[in-house]
Amino acid sequence: MINTGRCIRIQEELRDKIILEDKLPGKIKTIAGADQAFPEKDRVRSCIVVLSFPELHEIGKVFFEIETDFPYIPGLLTFREGPGIVEAYKKLKKKPDILLIDGHGIAHPRRMGIATHVGILLDIPTIGIAKKKLVGDFEVPEKVGEHEPLKYQNEIIGAVLKSKEECNPIFISPGNRISLKTSIEIVKKCLKDHKLPEPTRLAHKFVNG
Repeated sequence: MINTGRCIRIQEELRDKIILEDKLPGKIKTIAGADQAFPEKDRVRSCIVVLSFPELHEIGKVFFEIETDFPYIPGLLTFREGPGIVEAYKKLKKKPDILLIDGHGIAHPRRMGIATHVGILLDIPTIGIAKKKLVGDFEVPEKVGEHEPLKYQNEIIGAVLKSKEECNPIFISPGNRISLKTSIEIVKKCLKDHKLPEPTRLAHKFVNG
C-alpha cells in the first residue's frame, strides 16, 4: 500500500533545502531535457537529452528503464518518475549545466514538484516545464514570447509563457539552484518552432520513439 502521508512528509522536510538563486557553473554551455514514458503499466522509461547551448545541437542522450508500483498521484509525481531520471542522469558521462524536466518545479502545493525534488536529490540547477498547471492563478498571455506570473498563496511561483501561436501556454517554474528570472530567460532561448523548449521536446520524442 502506498503511504501518501509519508511521501508528503518527505516533501515538506525537503522544502527548506530549495535554492531559488542562480547557482550556475559560470557560462552555460550545455543544457539537457528529461522526459518519461511508460512502455508497460509497471515500467517507466526515462530519457535525458543533452544539447549545446545556445546552439541547441544534440550532444548525446541516455535512457534508463525501471519498474514502479507507485500510481499516478497529482503532487507526488517524483515518487513515480523521479528514480528513473536520477539513474539516467548518473549515466551521463558529461553532466549538463542545467536540466529541464517535464513537470513542475516550485509550482506545486508544497513547492516540491518533480523538477525541484530531483534538483535537490542531485544538487543541480533544474527547471520545470509543464503543459498544465497544478496550482495557481494566472492571466493568459496574448502574444508569442509574452509571459504572465503564476500566483499561488500570495506568491509568484512560476511563469505562464505563450511559446507558439495557436497553442496553449506552457508553465515554467524554477526547480532548484536557479531563479525564476533566469529560468524564463533560459527557456525562451531554448524555443524553436515548437510549443515546448528543445531539450524536453527532444526527450519526449526519443523516449516515445
